[in-house]
Amino acid sequence: MMSPPVPLGNAGSPLGDGRRRVEDERLVTGRGTFVDDLLPPRCLHLEFVRSPFAAGRIVTVDIAAARDNPDVACILAGVDLADLPGLDINGLITGIDPPAPGLLALGRVDAVGQPIAAVIAETRSAACDAAQAVIIEIETDAPGERPEAFTERWRQGDVDAAFATARHVVTATIEHARLAPMALEPRVALAEFDAASGLLTVWLSTQTPHRARAELARILSLAEDAIRVVAPDVGGAFGGKASLYPEDAVVAFAALRLGRPVKWCATRSEDFQAATQGRGGVMHGELAIAEDGRFLALRASGRFPLGYWMPFSAVVPARNAGRILPGPYKIAAVDIRMAGFVTSTAAINIYRGAGRPEATMLMERLVETAASTIGRDPALLRRKNLIARRRLPGRTPTGETLDTADFAGLLARACERGDYPGLKAERARHRRRGGLRGIGLAVYVEPCGTGWESARVGLDDLGRIIAATGSTAQGQGRETAAAQIVASVLGVAPETVQIRHGDTATISTGIGALASRSTAIGGSALLQAAAAFQAKAQAVAARLLQTETIVVKPHARGFDVCGQGRQVVTWRDIAEATKADEAAGGLRCAVDLRYEAQEAWASGAVLAAVTVDRDTCVLSIDKLVWIDDPGVVVNPMLVEGQLVGGLAQGLGEALLERIVYDGHGQLLTGSLMDYGVLRASDMPAVILESRPIPSAMNRLGAKGVGEAGCIGAPAAVVNATLDALAPLGVRHLDMPLTAARLWRAIADATANGAHG
Repeated sequence: MMSPPVPLGNAGSPLGDGRRRVEDERLVTGRGTFVDDLLPPRCLHLEFVRSPFAAGRIVTVDIAAARDNPDVACILAGVDLADLPGLDINGLITGIDPPAPGLLALGRVDAVGQPIAAVIAETRSAACDAAQAVIIEIETDAPGERPEAFTERWRQGDVDAAFATARHVVTATIEHARLAPMALEPRVALAEFDAASGLLTVWLSTQTPHRARAELARILSLAEDAIRVVAPDVGGAFGGKASLYPEDAVVAFAALRLGRPVKWCATRSEDFQAATQGRGGVMHGELAIAEDGRFLALRASGRFPLGYWMPFSAVVPARNAGRILPGPYKIAAVDIRMAGFVTSTAAINIYRGAGRPEATMLMERLVETAASTIGRDPALLRRKNLIARRRLPGRTPTGETLDTADFAGLLARACERGDYPGLKAERARHRRRGGLRGIGLAVYVEPCGTGWESARVGLDDLGRIIAATGSTAQGQGRETAAAQIVASVLGVAPETVQIRHGDTATISTGIGALASRSTAIGGSALLQAAAAFQAKAQAVAARLLQTETIVVKPHARGFDVCGQGRQVVTWRDIAEATKADEAAGGLRCAVDLRYEAQEAWASGAVLAAVTVDRDTCVLSIDKLVWIDDPGVVVNPMLVEGQLVGGLAQGLGEALLERIVYDGHGQLLTGSLMDYGVLRASDMPAVILESRPIPSAMNRLGAKGVGEAGCIGAPAAVVNATLDALAPLGVRHLDMPLTAARLWRAIADATANGAHG
């Protein structure tokens, strides 16, 4: 369980309270509203015809039999959308050379599952039947890797000289398996065009409604204010719903063309085939070490598959992996190169962690290998090379600015809570009896989003406090935390603050929920907007009372703005007095702002102890200790939920999950019968402690927590497993650490040892 956070805010402030999520009652009683719950009158249903081959020239798309179905309203093919521009890409890296497959395949296919045609019919069953009647002839060719679509490089210091003078050089190569985001709710889109108002409304299960609106406006040649994007309740995302998909744009196009609502809901199989995936990169590194154990220089490279098309955030994993290195360690000289290359597979996009786990795994494997090579205790070697707390915030050799942190303190606390000396003694006793037990450590940093977010705070016509945020929610409990932030400023109970999000009609602009930025930046925006609203409301109350002394405090009739003596101005009085100034969204006395912040960086340390069964090669996690620095904690209950949820996904990557394609580009893990997901029985007990240091990069002082579990834990578990197998000569393992993979590693090491 998570330890209590440092007390925050004033006495009685809801900031720092472990309050239950206000969303839960609605969701667990079946009163949530997801996109698939919506069915406007006269709604048509869309199904995609997808490529069964990974590469080839389209010879024929025969829709005659499908068109004979009387319930079919329209069939769209690549030629019908050929004039529409493709999806945009975030230009974080210059010189990107992206593939341009189009919204529907035209001329050729480049991956299994690529949409070729869209069948729109009166019912979903009719659309499915008609889609199966479409005959596709493809002249196949061999799938393969294509030239690099982008590269980025970071260099500082004289790396060659450092390696030339180094006493030791260690290397590591890690291949990360591809992963499926596996949200409980698959992708879904619904679009409806109102000819009278000229408004296209699109409901999406998305993390980024405003980005989706901008993309749809560009693709469909519409003004942004002619499109409304709504993300109602969203059943998970994990990066897989961060970007607009070709299917989303096709649904919107069909609604415009047909003048009727059009809806599409992906099946689980479709999401395995055609939704974006995560990870998949291969990282290589070399670490130069001095005689006294100091880290001198780092060479690193990474190659990241991209798939056959590039979503908006496609470059982020590779870019993050490069710029995060060398993590929390003081290394003056670096030469780091990251590249992305096009493949005949589903697209790769951000996935919980997005480059952070890759950088951490490489660095922590290098450190663990260094400790073994030079005969140093892994914890002591880390402490010697970690950046000191007094040096932070500070610049890294890749040009980033690390936030406040105490890396050595986090590591020391993890070793203390895990009884590191006792674990080492137990490992020695176990090994004397022939057992395979190991200990692994990891220290990590993670960037938590930069840039801006929007917020609006005001009153409705009844005097209720309304706060709108450009951040969205996919299960994080954002409504609860946002209400706590606003209430802490206004001196009211969080229950009196209503939070609005996920609708471009509610707030004019926004970024959304990704990169662990929503509390740090979105929360800071709400904090600043609430303070400005309070000042504005007090000024109104002062005019009404003809006094200059106004304070905010609870009142018997509600939470009111009170003046001198027994005079009272309620929130409703203020709303009534400002009705002539009603702002967008129907709010009065409203403050609407964009808040911009530097990038916060969270950090943490993980200790893992594992046992590998000699007979079955099954891995057991005996102890897992995780000390995390999340910055200011708004709600420790929500923080714990995010940390544990991320940990489950991180352990899923470490132990079970892997997307597999064969040599012909066919997906072999296209269902939950083939793709392993962590079960409740696989989840070990965890000692979780928060040691927050407020961020120096945003007004709230918060850092990210949603992705942390995918970053440090896998590295610690891999290090512990390799430590357990070290007596057998095993020096390398790639995830997932299945029993079959461990057996093969042991067998190979034994065979190599037997042959000298």
